[in-house]
Amino acid sequence: MEFSFLTFAAMPDFEKYEAVIGLEVHTQLLTKSKLFCGDSTQFGNPPNTNISAISLAHPGTLPVMNEKAIELAVKLGLAFNCDIVRDNYFARKNYFYPDLPKGYQVTQHTTPICKNGTIPIKVNGKERKVQLNRIHLEEDAGKSIHDADENYTCIDLNRAGVPLLEIVSEPDLFSSEEAFAYVTEIRKMVRHLEVCDGNMEEGSMRCDANVSVRLKGEKKLGTKVEVKNLNSIRNVKKAIDYEIERLIGLLEKGEEVLQQTRSFDANNGTTFSMRSKEEANDYRYFPEPDLAPFSITEEQIETILLSMPELPEQLEARLKLEFSLSDEAAKVIADDRETTSFFESVIQNTEHHKAVANWIIGPLRSYLNENNLDIVRFTVKPKTMARLVNIVEEGQVSFGIAASRIFPELIQAPNKDPLDIANELNLIQEKNNDALHLWIDEVFASMPDKVQEYKKGKKNLTGLFAGEVKKKSRGKADMQAVIKIINQKLNQ
Repeated sequence: MEFSFLTFAAMPDFEKYEAVIGLEVHTQLLTKSKLFCGDSTQFGNPPNTNISAISLAHPGTLPVMNEKAIELAVKLGLAFNCDIVRDNYFARKNYFYPDLPKGYQVTQHTTPICKNGTIPIKVNGKERKVQLNRIHLEEDAGKSIHDADENYTCIDLNRAGVPLLEIVSEPDLFSSEEAFAYVTEIRKMVRHLEVCDGNMEEGSMRCDANVSVRLKGEKKLGTKVEVKNLNSIRNVKKAIDYEIERLIGLLEKGEEVLQQTRSFDANNGTTFSMRSKEEANDYRYFPEPDLAPFSITEEQIETILLSMPELPEQLEARLKLEFSLSDEAAKVIADDRETTSFFESVIQNTEHHKAVANWIIGPLRSYLNENNLDIVRFTVKPKTMARLVNIVEEGQVSFGIAASRIFPELIQAPNKDPLDIANELNLIQEKNNDALHLWIDEVFASMPDKVQEYKKGKKNLTGLFAGEVKKKSRGKADMQAVIKIINQKLNQ
């Protein structure tokens, strides 16, 4: 008898390797005009309407520096503990692309406005600081659109000349989880400082990932690949995960890793090669002759420092100290400037600060997540939200009833008073002792065996009795009073 044997390809030994990742994050600055001219930066305008002779690079036109862009760059650099470079100039980075009207990009090369610095991240309960290389100013290119016409690539130059900050890390990230936390931290900070809106879907924040792998214990970096224009934090993580697995697979098979520029296909979670990349690009940098060098003074830095709000870490610590909030509540509220503003507005109208925080991290956050909304689009006013908190804390309705019945009604009719809704729906908590005694006696009568078990020592049945009273009263019974009466009756 002959036997045939099945053969299986060996699985790559992922544990032998470590990934090394560096990220370049581009953030579009929240200025009203472009970096070197007065053209609008408004998103969503018709193609090729935010343009002028300057952004189209007509002969004889001269750029003028946007001072607000410098201020925003310094503000972010200070937040990330960077060294602010006092003497700066711009350079021309020469390359040709259809959506680059000048034939070069104006950027900073040897004098980035911010050097060094760190960004704190927390992954799996462990905190550490990721080292930055630089933060520099540059202008954006336009946009090539390949699917608007089946025969032609269309060019929209609205974005050409929009001010960007490029935040460049050292190769100091070692997993996709760390990269996810890092980009999340950047987006939180740029939003908090109002440097950038952080909207990756609209392209105002984009990320390029440089990924390599090496054997654990090796000092030399492996050959890197660059994955360009990742437009969501989830895609940053997915693209890095895919590349790590692909690169390890190549090494395990003894194949060469090519230095490439790749793109990420979000539909199937894979990357594909765009072009091979040489060791060095010849961009022929030289100082921009049409822009004078500029200096940043100590007085300017001091003024910017004084204008900065509390940073998220400082705010989180103050919320815990001042309002006795939990770690989770303080982090959620401090993570987002609009959420902080909403919390501060609500607590002006109620003394129940911890309850407000619990509403924000509970029902409110769930509603916003389910409907993909930011808190700025939440229609219930802070004063009305405080009124809802108050009627719960005063014992007029239970939290469960308020969250499940009144809160949804309030979202549909945000101008109504929560107490009016409670009255209309007959939800005011029943405190009348006669009614409570009646419901409790009816529950005891329906469960004589459980009453006997309780009296024999099974004291944890109190919750069962209380739950049945809650059902019988349709949630209207004051549960603290109910539990007190149950214990009184059963322990006589």
